[in-house]
Amino acid sequence: MPDRRPDSVDRTGAPRRRAGGIGCARPFAFDDIAMTDSIIDTAPHDARAKPLIDALIDEYATRYHAYRPDSRASAQAELARYPAELFAPPEGAFILLIRGGETIGSGAFKRYDAQTAELKRIWTRADLRRQGLARRVVRELELRAARQGYRRVYLTTGFRQPEAWALYLDTGYAALFDRDVDPQIYVHLPFGKDLIEPGRIGALDDLRAPVPAAPVE
Repeated sequence: MPDRRPDSVDRTGAPRRRAGGIGCARPFAFDDIAMTDSIIDTAPHDARAKPLIDALIDEYATRYHAYRPDSRASAQAELARYPAELFAPPEGAFILLIRGGETIGSGAFKRYDAQTAELKRIWTRADLRRQGLARRVVRELELRAARQGYRRVYLTTGFRQPEAWALYLDTGYAALFDRDVDPQIYVHLPFGKDLIEPGRIGALDDLRAPVPAAPVE
């Protein structure tokens, strides 16, 4: 299929790195986070999580509607797919980021295998993005995963979420798919990180996604 990506994105659709842009790595300082922000450990059915879960469904439905007319129902089914107990210690976690009594971010992980935690439900409120909130959520999840005995973290994100790709690449995650292949062919794009030796990419080989067969046009 023809490549219609704008010049501002690379072959994968992720933003090209340029000074000061979203795809640029920079040292992260917690000064970016309001001092009143706090992390709480809770569960998916916590009423404080509902506004973000609803917003997550809305965004998925909007971003993927052109590709899946049933994108809203699909997003709802995905979020209901896993029992809440999977996101509870000792094998899982579910956290909320709270500011001034309001939920502004969330994240979770569950067991993928004996040494790997799978990150899920990473979300920040749309009007508060570019404040380092998602970075903090990811970091808090990594710390909990390490404390709970996991060596690696793994996640997948959608092919129409370049902001998420930029976040994971900038926080040391390896893209576990062929970035020269149209990301739409993969649909779900995997990323991974070794928590003990973040640069040890070979330890993630078993998590790599094979290149899917291109659809017949």
